Amino acid sequence: MKKSEAYTFSIGVLAVADTWLTATVFPVPVWVTFIAWASFFVLGAGRAGFVKSVASNLAGAVISSLTLLAIATTSGSALAVAILVGVGSAAMVQASKIKLLDVLPAIVWGFASTVGTTVATGKPITTIGLSNPGLVAAAALITGAAFGFASEVLGNALAFKHEHKLG
Repeated sequence: MKKSEAYTFSIGVLAVADTWLTATVFPVPVWVTFIAWASFFVLGAGRAGFVKSVASNLAGAVISSLTLLAIATTSGSALAVAILVGVGSAAMVQASKIKLLDVLPAIVWGFASTVGTTVATGKPITTIGLSNPGLVAAAALITGAAFGFASEVLGNALAFKHEHKLG
């Protein structure tokens, strides 16, 4: 099977598995898993892409969670929220100076996924326990990277290698 078809099959089948899993057994936002899955491939795939993607996405999730916690201590005025989001955004840029986190968009994806999970669940970042939206987003980000890695492994296993023989 050609590599593009092998990846089409592996990603399609694993997207079914991811969607089913997140809808039944492991209730995390499927859209966050897909963001992290894409992040895995953008960051180079393989073990290095997995590590870099997870680290960057989780750094964004941590910065977002801290930003949301800071917002929770304010009156919630538009100016206060805007200033704190600006501080969180600046923190993401500074974090990208670290070699492991040097792809800023991957940090932003983790930040945005955490804010989105907070909004989608309707739970504040101050929620105690496993339903904390920061923890839910982090679990989804790691799950998405794992699906990315699995789809690459399966896709590569299904792809045949062309051997060029000189006659």
